[in-house]
Amino acid sequence: MSKYVQANTGGRLHPASEPSIPPLNRGFLYGDAVYEVWRTYHGVIFGWEEHWARLERSAAALHMPPPFSRAQMLGEIKRTVAEFRRRVPGTGDVYIRLQVTRGGGTIGLDPALAEEPGFFIILVQENTLHPGEKFRAGLRLALARDCRRNARGTLDPAWKTGNYLNNILCLREARLRGADEVVILNLAGEITEAAVCNIAFVRAGAVLTPPAGAGILAGITRGILLEKIAPALGIPAREERIMPEDIARMDECFLLSSTKDLTPVSSIDGHHYRLDEARSVTLRLKQGFADYARAYAAAHPELGVY
Repeated sequence: MSKYVQANTGGRLHPASEPSIPPLNRGFLYGDAVYEVWRTYHGVIFGWEEHWARLERSAAALHMPPPFSRAQMLGEIKRTVAEFRRRVPGTGDVYIRLQVTRGGGTIGLDPALAEEPGFFIILVQENTLHPGEKFRAGLRLALARDCRRNARGTLDPAWKTGNYLNNILCLREARLRGADEVVILNLAGEITEAAVCNIAFVRAGAVLTPPAGAGILAGITRGILLEKIAPALGIPAREERIMPEDIARMDECFLLSSTKDLTPVSSIDGHHYRLDEARSVTLRLKQGFADYARAYAAAHPELGVY
């Protein structure tokens, strides 16, 4: 697996190891930025419109709408992927990250000090998945106890911003306890999500996932699962308030993310979940998602990157 990362800073293609961000850029100084991550399936950018719409919502919430169109940015992304594949030949799926900052300017919090609105960076690398043995064994999760999810009335988790300290501190706590990922609670003690993934459970054959009102990112994979994959398979799926004491009442658990779609969870703080392949609702959903992604790629040749 290549570790080379291709960058595109404001239209300039270069290795990501080269410096490219001015020290006065507000994304660097204050996390004053928004971002999105796509991946490809079968050489096609997946969920392009859904991710772009969320980028626009995040940017609008920060009062920094990007000064470029989605068509312009799609062109820059394709240029960046092409350069990545020139340097790292292959046909595997890639990870694409677009970050937009308010720009640079005089030091100070006032957004009016920004002088370069629409500063952007694109990063492209191989899309990495969990090793096969880790996927088969399932991920181990732990509840964060020292930190809680920031409330929607502060920095709303629905905004995909450049500030991830809350997630980082929660994940650090879980990793120190030997877990692969963290389960974060909100100030009301409800389960919200993991550090970089949404979370869902299976109980009595139905999928349950925390509601947006709990304070979560409106995950693209989560939305597709609820609106398309589960209904197509005849699997009941709904949002529901989930408390830590409900963990032991669930049959299965899995994480959802754009880069890894569905990943089974084996345990949360010592409570173990069913990983029986023959009966796994999680694996049925994962196969359904793979079929959906294949059909999406076939239907959107205009989003092809090779």
